[in-house]
Amino acid sequence: MRIAVTGSTGLIGTALTRSLRAEGHDVLRLVRRPASAADEVTWHPQEGHVETAGLVGCEAVVHLAGAGVGDRRWTEAYKRELRDSRVRGTRTLATALATLENPPHTLLLGTAIGYYGDTGNRAVDESAGPGDGFLADLCQDWEAAARPATDAGIRTVSARTGLVVARGGGAWGRLFPLFRAGLGGRLGTGRQYWSHIALHDHVAALRFLLNHADLSGPVNLTAPHPATNREVTAAMGRVLHRPTPFAVPAPALRFALGEFAGDVLGSQRVLPRRLLDAGFRFAFPDVTAAIRAAL
Repeated sequence: MRIAVTGSTGLIGTALTRSLRAEGHDVLRLVRRPASAADEVTWHPQEGHVETAGLVGCEAVVHLAGAGVGDRRWTEAYKRELRDSRVRGTRTLATALATLENPPHTLLLGTAIGYYGDTGNRAVDESAGPGDGFLADLCQDWEAAARPATDAGIRTVSARTGLVVARGGGAWGRLFPLFRAGLGGRLGTGRQYWSHIALHDHVAALRFLLNHADLSGPVNLTAPHPATNREVTAAMGRVLHRPTPFAVPAPALRFALGEFAGDVLGSQRVLPRRLLDAGFRFAFPDVTAAIRAAL
């Protein structure tokens, strides 16, 4: 297929682009500067502009671009940046695709399990409604911004992603150096669920969704066995052969992370029901296997 990807230089975008090209797919990368290579298409998400001529012939678009949720402390200014980068970017892309004479058949939108808010010990799947809080509100607006594509008859999938277990980037990438140094430990009580997914499985799931035209709407990209933060801590120590004596108290997290600490300390026990029902099989279904895969 001919597939366009936004966010192609990020953790997931890099891995997905490499995987698609290895299988012979033609991948176009949307970049926020003048295109300088044959595989690049210019777009300016904040300004509502896409060079649509470069998307002619695309059969699918994977939208992964957006400011990193855990990259910086959540000030009011950064929360606006998080919202604008996702909502405006998605609306810009969806509107542009809807104007094409022959639009792609699929828009695969990378969103987040933040949609569900804090679920505590309650396991939820795609049938659950939205939760409360900044991330839950953001995810609702983020997904709604793709409506122009859906209205134009483009199959739209919201891939609600959990914590991606990878050594080379993302939130988990910052954990590995700490645990290797023997400084790892639980966060808060450690009883909160962290719904994770191995990078390998995440890329495989995205490709699965590209190839399954019967799936649309929300699909959770999380491993089938969510682990608590305490279990994650024990698994990291076991795999890396390091002690995990430290615990970061909740007040310290709130001081360091601001409002984002509420999501770190919150619990999200999210299951990938639709993926499993469609026949997807995880290579690394539990947290220990995902950590070993990342190494």
